[in-house]
Amino acid sequence: MNHVKMYTTQVCPFCQRAKMLLKQRGVDQIEEIRVDLNPGERDTMIELTGRRTVPQIFIGDTHVGGCDDLIALDQKGGLTPLLQGA
Repeated sequence: MNHVKMYTTQVCPFCQRAKMLLKQRGVDQIEEIRVDLNPGERDTMIELTGRRTVPQIFIGDTHVGGCDDLIALDQKGGLTPLLQGA
């Protein structure tokens, strides 16, 4: 299973929704980087993604995007193969 990293904040409903979907797809560990607790990580996130909003989700080396992007990928059938490293 590919490593999942997610930039989040504590009170972000989209972060919660994305985590729930990932868990439903068998992800039991998510490296969560809280940009509300560590503002320097927000700068890193913006450099990596060009986006300012959370969540920003990485699966392996692939930047998936935010919650809507994750849901769209799942609906196209692309999430499970990406998680499995196919």
